[in-house]
Amino acid sequence: MRNRQTGFTLIELVVVITILGILAAFAIPRFTQLDSQARIAAVSALAGSLQSAAALAHAQYLASGTSPAAVNMDGQAITLTNGYPDQTATGIQNSLQDISGFTPTIVGTTVTFTKNGAPTPATCAVSYTASPALGTPAAVALPVTTAGC
Repeated sequence: MRNRQTGFTLIELVVVITILGILAAFAIPRFTQLDSQARIAAVSALAGSLQSAAALAHAQYLASGTSPAAVNMDGQAITLTNGYPDQTATGIQNSLQDISGFTPTIVGTTVTFTKNGAPTPATCAVSYTASPALGTPAAVALPVTTAGC
């Protein structure tokens, strides 16, 4: 009877480790690009949510017919300026379902949502400007700023 060897040889282990090292060298840069793409997608999605929330609040404003100072969306009171959500926490920010992962900063009539964790947060953001006058819609800055994502 022959003695049968079990397990892997040293050469087989070295070859497998080398192949894994080569794969890791190509895979790691791909994953870092996915991180940036995910931040860009999140900022773009928030821009769409801002536009939809402003349009929905304005539609409710028009439907009420009495020029209300606030409308109710999903149980939340949304304060309005010229028929569109204002830039405050009780305005457009309250009309959004979820802004986790973003930091809102209000300057004048504009609120800027910057993406947390971005390499350059100031250039990974979307801005919403409240309506300046009756009959003028609120504005979402498009294209979205994603250079620093």
